Amino acid sequence: MMDHLERDYYRPLVATVSEAEDGKTVRTVLERQLGISRKLLSQVKLTEHGLTVNGVRAYTTAPVAMGDRIELRMEREISEDILPQPIPFEIVFEDEDLLIVNKPAGMIVHPTHGHYTGTLANGVVYHWQQKGERVRFRPVHRLDEETSGLVAIAKTSYVHQQLSEQMQANGFLKLYRAYVYGKPVPAQGTVNEPIDRNPDQPHIRIVTPEGYPSVTHYEVISGFQSTIGGRAAAVRLKLETGRTHQIRVHMKHIGCPLIGDKMYGPEDGGMAEWEAAVSRQALHAEVLGFKHPIRKQWMEWIAPLPPELALLEQRLSE
Repeated sequence: MMDHLERDYYRPLVATVSEAEDGKTVRTVLERQLGISRKLLSQVKLTEHGLTVNGVRAYTTAPVAMGDRIELRMEREISEDILPQPIPFEIVFEDEDLLIVNKPAGMIVHPTHGHYTGTLANGVVYHWQQKGERVRFRPVHRLDEETSGLVAIAKTSYVHQQLSEQMQANGFLKLYRAYVYGKPVPAQGTVNEPIDRNPDQPHIRIVTPEGYPSVTHYEVISGFQSTIGGRAAAVRLKLETGRTHQIRVHMKHIGCPLIGDKMYGPEDGGMAEWEAAVSRQALHAEVLGFKHPIRKQWMEWIAPLPPELALLEQRLSE
């Protein structure tokens, strides 16, 4: 029986009924203590292992008493539509609930139309397969194909729900490093400009009054001046919202497009030497932090600059 539990279910989420919750329903206690959504709770199958009170199968509407132990088990899932592939990627952290990876530039996070293989998802699913884990690929957020850095992947639907709510409540710490043309003025500030699709080119985003609220905080780390007149800066950015291409669009809007950005770069193409040094948009998700949904403690990770951005900084310094 134990083998069946370990094979088909994640470890249980547990709530012990408090004095203040005496007489409340199972659903109320789970919502209060675990923050589980009603939508997610409705997906729990009422089997002898799915939802129990003191070891006995129960319904979410059942009343409970102080001291009762509620256990909720989610059935294990796998990403049947993602082909496992032995694709190398860097694991920064992994436990039963989370996987934090340092995604390289040039890799798409999730399969899309025309890109069914070679993605981070393919590599992660293969990694779990090799470990003998049955887990569905659930990225909490994404990075553009040509952006490197930290990506959080939830290993259960509950963890995904909790992290998504944290992110929407601005509870995530996400710091990026970018190398841009020019130097933002002032050296520290906020770009609060709405973003939406370009009606003429839907794959491109623009700043427009009709767009969605978008806020990017920035701080110049260092400035560079080349002998042939080119000026650049290393900038640290913090996102308050998470619109598609937000950093790239906002930096272009203030006259400091990212070096190597083929979509939002300078109209003249920029300096050939700098573009060649990086060969992609100079943007890196450097720091990621949030409260672990199960451990209930703040965790933070740092991804060092990849070689191509370190080379670009060296070229800029020269």
